[in-house]
Amino acid sequence: MAQDRKIKIIVAKPGLDGHDRGAKLLARIFAEAGMEVVYTGLRQTPEMIVETAIQEDADVVGLSSLSGVHMYFFPRVVQLLKEKGLDDVLVVGGGIIPSEDVPELKKAGVAEIFGPGTPTAKIVEFIKNNVRKRD
Repeated sequence: MAQDRKIKIIVAKPGLDGHDRGAKLLARIFAEAGMEVVYTGLRQTPEMIVETAIQEDADVVGLSSLSGVHMYFFPRVVQLLKEKGLDDVLVVGGGIIPSEDVPELKKAGVAEIFGPGTPTAKIVEFIKNNVRKRD
């Protein structure tokens, strides 16, 4: 995909999950892939994540969850983005997500879920192929 502007991605950890090694690693991988990355830090609410996406004019929101809160937080972030008119922001998720939850998350608007062991090149490629096009 040819794009003059760097893809801007928000990497966020919703809820009370205190483990962010994977999120930080992915933030670094996204930066090395030429994306502009904003890591929100731990314990973010959906409202905080969406506010950051608005302030940063994000193209992508990457959510990470290891605590089992993904069925509430991921769809809530998508809902709030839509309410703010940002329905073209790509939302992807990762972490410990049971495979039986993936269809419902996708139905809620999460574009893709990446579990443990997913090659990082696959995640980068998915984002580059599915991010909104800008002038």
